[in-house]
Amino acid sequence: MKASAVEATVDASGVRRLTQDSLAGPPVTHLLSNGRYAVMLTATGGGYSRWRELAVTRWREDTTRDDQGSFIFLRDMQTETVWSAAQPLRSDTNQEEVFFGEDHAQFVRRDGTLTTTMDVMVSSEDDGEVRRISLNNSRRRPREIEITSYAELVLTAPAADNAHPAFTKMFVQTEYLAECGALIATRRPRSPDEPRIWAAHFAVVEGEIVGDLQYESDRARFVGRCRTVESAAAIEHHQPLSNTVGTVLDPIFSLRLRIRIPPRMAARVAFWTVVAATRAELL
Repeated sequence: MKASAVEATVDASGVRRLTQDSLAGPPVTHLLSNGRYAVMLTATGGGYSRWRELAVTRWREDTTRDDQGSFIFLRDMQTETVWSAAQPLRSDTNQEEVFFGEDHAQFVRRDGTLTTTMDVMVSSEDDGEVRRISLNNSRRRPREIEITSYAELVLTAPAADNAHPAFTKMFVQTEYLAECGALIATRRPRSPDEPRIWAAHFAVVEGEIVGDLQYESDRARFVGRCRTVESAAAIEHHQPLSNTVGTVLDPIFSLRLRIRIPPRMAARVAFWTVVAATRAELL
């Protein structure tokens, strides 16, 4: 497993501070929930999202790997350096910290003059989660950073997905709502008593956007042939997202945007994933 051996301290507010010194050792996990929607996170950024009895994103319990979850990839457009807010793209830097609090999780990494912070929270009112990326540029020149989200969709009971993953993937339909800048997805019911679920994924930006928003809902197009998420063609080869929606064989949520960060300033992008029982309620 890619979880690190972790040294943890707990402050007076109950927040656990984790520092990662090696890649050996048991995983450290954290759970966020509002009673209906739940997010499980590991100290390396893997995990799952669930709503009631349904899996929103895919995850497999494995004592040797921690390679599934909702991920955020970043690219410096000047240097072409690529990293992720947590995993799957691990770095050699020792300037990484993880904070687990009662109502949030925070992943912090520092790369020279750029600090990347990802805050993960579950809404206390609505059924959904936010992964807020804060980028602090401490150098004297502006930066352009491209940010890409990624999550594999399930939208059914975890047991059904574990038993027949290829079959359950066939019933998810996706579409893009241009007026909201949002991907939405639902699962076609195979029986009258199957619970319905609708999901949406969109971004809220605090900063200057450069270029057009891109989106993807087909994992095969994102990852590429004979590749994994760590070496996805959309990231490693910097392929544009195809803006594909519809009935795809392996559904994902992925959005890509580029932001400009002025010198000694910060910008923030919040990636929201929300769910509901009907389309009208979702919208």
